[in-house]
Amino acid sequence: MFKDSFYLGVDIGTTSTKAVLFGEAGKVISMHHVEYPLYSPAPAIAEQDPDEILSAAKEAIKTTLKKGNVELEKLKLVSFSAAMHSIIALDDKNKPLTKCITWADSRSAEWADKIKNELNGMEIYKRTGTPIHPMSPLAKIAWLRADHPEIFTKTAKFIGIKEYIFHYFFGEFIVDYSIASATGLFNLEQLDWDKEALEIAGITPDHLPLPVPTTHAVTGLKEELALELGLSQEVPFIVGANDGVLSNLGVNAIDPGVVAVTIGTSGAIRTVTDKPVTDPKGRTFCYCLTENHWVVGGPVNNGGMTFRWVRDELASSEVETAKRLGIDPYEVLTKIASRVLPGADGLLFHPYLAGERAPLWNSNARGSFFGLGLHHKKEHMVRAVLEGVILNLYTVMLALQEVIGEPKQIQATGGFARSELWRQMMADIFNQEVTVPESFESSCLGAVVLGMYGLGEIEDFSIMKELVGSTHAHKPIKENVVIYEDLTPIFIRISRLLNNEYEYIADFQRKWVK
Repeated sequence: MFKDSFYLGVDIGTTSTKAVLFGEAGKVISMHHVEYPLYSPAPAIAEQDPDEILSAAKEAIKTTLKKGNVELEKLKLVSFSAAMHSIIALDDKNKPLTKCITWADSRSAEWADKIKNELNGMEIYKRTGTPIHPMSPLAKIAWLRADHPEIFTKTAKFIGIKEYIFHYFFGEFIVDYSIASATGLFNLEQLDWDKEALEIAGITPDHLPLPVPTTHAVTGLKEELALELGLSQEVPFIVGANDGVLSNLGVNAIDPGVVAVTIGTSGAIRTVTDKPVTDPKGRTFCYCLTENHWVVGGPVNNGGMTFRWVRDELASSEVETAKRLGIDPYEVLTKIASRVLPGADGLLFHPYLAGERAPLWNSNARGSFFGLGLHHKKEHMVRAVLEGVILNLYTVMLALQEVIGEPKQIQATGGFARSELWRQMMADIFNQEVTVPESFESSCLGAVVLGMYGLGEIEDFSIMKELVGSTHAHKPIKENVVIYEDLTPIFIRISRLLNNEYEYIADFQRKWVK
């Protein structure tokens, strides 16, 4: 990044929107984030208010620029990252008919199963790169068509949250190839909407935004918005990409064999290839970064949210202790977990509190402790939960290895990367060295570098080597590796053996849990 130039990255996430202003050499000048709620009145529902997210995006941009105090002409671009798989139905006056239905909403589970098992789902996956699952807009639109015709028949456009914001800013409906490639409706080879997928959803291309490259730039911000946000009307807005692929770019995990492992609220494992790659077993996704960079990997529903569940439901005394000491409750919990030996003395935890995407792709999956005995205490349960998240990610890595081969380097990112205990667990369970990039704002940084590439300020992504250093490195501890090698097959077998039972307990919960 160049002297006397500034770049704004905006990440529209599941729980908040963040804006980060970068200066020379990728230095963070200012940042601001604004949170918003997730509405979940029933177990299968996970929605957000699109106007609350729009307001958060405006506030994040406005406050970050105000904090940075940058002259308007020195701001070179605004580039966007966004969470995937959201759907908003709009009427013919562009007013929302639904809330923003997020990736975590599972009401389309029956339709996902129908598409997968009866409607040529595997072939659709091979062309679109999105596993057939309730997270995907393909399944969500098919569900709305069948179960809510009063909404479906009034819908003029189906869009995601970033498209909603861009339409508000510029009055046009566009979607980048990256977000489009996560819908289950987009043909990866043709870079256009897939005919068969549209037929299953019951829509035409007119119901969807126009697909554009991730480097596509838009100018001409509405005058009143430019004044409100503190921007020039002529600053280029780069449509950008989804948060997953930009996280890989933002931590410099773009060379062949380099894998990024991220744990935030959820989690993912991703690597980059030079062409679309799908899995014959349908376990991994393939999303577009650019026409020459494709991100292949697997997402998990259950990352940091499981640790938050432990904090909120099992650790009230530890939370009180943390408050008295003025420290983060997670620090207290990881400290007590560190007193327990690897393997938690034979206690396993399957972290499927919110169903699961990769590797099971089963929205009925449920969490469980296995091996619990009288010798186990709370600290064993805490450690088992932390290990369960990493073990589950490792099973995704095993599936990914079948598609792209053995990884040569692992970059760990997300909130968990701040925990020494979790980082070492990953090194031991994966039996590979784990490094942590300096950049914790990887999606925003990735969005900005993508924008620079799109505007021709850089010729390729090699600049990332200068911008991303390393703060931690952990090598596997041999005696721990041996323990986890014994535990991992048990962890995998249990989830497979419980496949039918997951369906039964999920049916019970839908019937009796109000």
